[in-house]
Amino acid sequence: MNSARDSRIAIVGAGPGGLTCARVLQQHGRSVAVFEREASADARPQGGTLDLHADTGQAALRAAGLLEQFQALSRPEGEEWRVLDFANAALLMHQGPSAAGGRPEIDRGQLRGLLLGSLAEGTVRWDRAVTGVTPLPDGTCRLLFGDGTAEDFDLVVGADGAWSRVRPALSQAAPAYTGVTFVETGFDHCDTRHPDLARLVGNGSMLAKGVGRSLVAQRNSNGHIRAYIALRTPEDWHVAAGIDLGEQRAVRTHLLRMFDGWDESLRYLLSNNDSGFVNRPLYVLPAPHTWEHVPGVTLLGDAAHLMPPVGLGANLAMLHGSDLAHALVTGSSIHDAVRAYESIMLPRSNEAAAGSAQGLDRLVPAAAF
Repeated sequence: MNSARDSRIAIVGAGPGGLTCARVLQQHGRSVAVFEREASADARPQGGTLDLHADTGQAALRAAGLLEQFQALSRPEGEEWRVLDFANAALLMHQGPSAAGGRPEIDRGQLRGLLLGSLAEGTVRWDRAVTGVTPLPDGTCRLLFGDGTAEDFDLVVGADGAWSRVRPALSQAAPAYTGVTFVETGFDHCDTRHPDLARLVGNGSMLAKGVGRSLVAQRNSNGHIRAYIALRTPEDWHVAAGIDLGEQRAVRTHLLRMFDGWDESLRYLLSNNDSGFVNRPLYVLPAPHTWEHVPGVTLLGDAAHLMPPVGLGANLAMLHGSDLAHALVTGSSIHDAVRAYESIMLPRSNEAAAGSAQGLDRLVPAAAF
């Protein structure tokens, strides 16, 4: 068994968890390669905004030596929450930023850029799609690529998200639909082009909820507001409604009908968006999700604990990336290091998944509340 010090480590997936793991490893002089199927760092938008918690995401950035740089980019005012009555947009609850700034927001793209910029040049191998892994009898693992090539590593870390190609080496669990879909859209230059919406949302997030449907809007950087139309609906709702998701006018008409009776200032989110509508069904892995330890391979982030985006998912991914790197740096062998990591990560993730499921129920109530 190779020692953790001279090991060959591959991380599959250049998301926050995988990049955090790579950064902490490199801080301690360890070699690591990150394989990412996207062609480049800017191949696609990275999504909305994240609140990084002091004891999880921020703790991971502290371990990575990046906390001060994060604080310079983050938006403490983004902690603000406004809950409005769906029928008249009256303010039902207002929560301002905490005095300690415990959960500041940062755009996902900014966070990824911060982590990427901290890595040695060439760490991330772009346009390297992984199709699967094969654990080998000697405790190592073979990484299989879409171009037909393969490489062997002492440890492969699956940080490749909901539809992980690494997970099947450890678990046959597959993501299942939660019954909730987010339809995402966006607004640009809000303070000048959509001033009433900007005031409605405030500096952070706004929520209005009814039975089986809610509207969420979040302030991002550079005057952008990202909105989510949250629906308790069959996964193929658009098929049943006879709607082509590419026909934005038809999607808008259908959604406006679904939110009939809501205040017009809230329906503005459906009728005056700058970007199109993007359908995003929410999936989860079964909880608890566990596996028997397999030498040479492990998981972190959504590959290990996919949960609704209303809890700790990204924060846990980063914390677990830092934890795994620390275990590898301090462990006497890869085998012992990964076992130690999994003994902490799995129960912590399962507890968070239960809380996240409850959070989704509160965000999009199935019954009168």
